[in-house]
Amino acid sequence: MRSTSNPAFRNLPSGGFGGGYAGFQSQPQASMPGYGGYQAPPTAGDRPMTVDDVVTKTAMTIGLALITGIITGVAVLGGAISPFPPMIGGLIVGLVLSLIIIFKKTPNAGLVLAYSAAEGVFLGAISGVFEMFVEGVALQAIIGTALVFVTMLVVYKTGAVKVTPKLTKWIIGAAVAAFGLMMFNLLMGLFGVETGLRGDGPLGIIVGIVFIGIAAFMLLLDFDMADQMIRAGMPQKWAWYAAFGLMTTLVWLYFEMLRLLYLLQSD
Repeated sequence: MRSTSNPAFRNLPSGGFGGGYAGFQSQPQASMPGYGGYQAPPTAGDRPMTVDDVVTKTAMTIGLALITGIITGVAVLGGAISPFPPMIGGLIVGLVLSLIIIFKKTPNAGLVLAYSAAEGVFLGAISGVFEMFVEGVALQAIIGTALVFVTMLVVYKTGAVKVTPKLTKWIIGAAVAAFGLMMFNLLMGLFGVETGLRGDGPLGIIVGIVFIGIAAFMLLLDFDMADQMIRAGMPQKWAWYAAFGLMTTLVWLYFEMLRLLYLLQSD
């Protein structure tokens, strides 16, 4: 499989149904009668993953994040809770769970769903704060993120933009540069230096637009990697891993969309 900017897809197993494409075959050996004698038919747990598996798992992760995010956001707006505990807690829990999922050898539905719930709490708390200053910005960010997701999916499925090794390298390089830029800005902020990279000025707005563009193209790599996993005949449980990979990109995309819309509408 091609490399990807999304770390969620970098720990895929190197072996599977007896070799073949990317260490797998397009069909499990159990579906080929007479190959090596009798073999038991695959169970629901080890059958090859399908597009429906990826769609279902992704919908579940997104849905859970939306539920926890809405509940947290409403609680923050209503003054029931302070935004900082869920914001910090969701961020830390989400980060820890993401690292566990990335380095764990076997995908786990519970961990992926827990990660989605934690990210929903984190983003919900931030959304609640932004809503206090710009009413409706969270809904706008959700709609904007959904439009970007659908647009990039159509772009990928129609082949309008081909995910080539060269494009993959460019996107990975841009994503790494974006991460480095954020770390640099954070480091300078700790020393009281304002770079303007993430501020509310023109430079901050331009950086936000660029980051949204990078996140959008990362979706292309995520779609392509999920497609390769399906064509490689990976077990259906790995659909949770594909859903996790897409979720990590959507979290970043929504955050950047929310921040940009806030900057454009705030006084």
